[in-house]
Amino acid sequence: MDENRLWPAIGLLFGAALGFAVMLGGLTAFLVVLVLGVVGFLVGRALTGSLDMSGMFGGRRRT
Repeated sequence: MDENRLWPAIGLLFGAALGFAVMLGGLTAFLVVLVLGVVGFLVGRALTGSLDMSGMFGGRRRT
């Protein structure tokens, strides 16, 4: 499957999970699902090597 067609489906599933969390568990469950989704996204990007954190943790810039 083409990667460009995969991301909207993943976004739809994540949005549905957030919707069910709000409906069944309230705001706390919504926030837990949201935070875990963001953490999972960042871990996935780090595992594939496409996460660049050098701007955040780069320290001093050399000229």
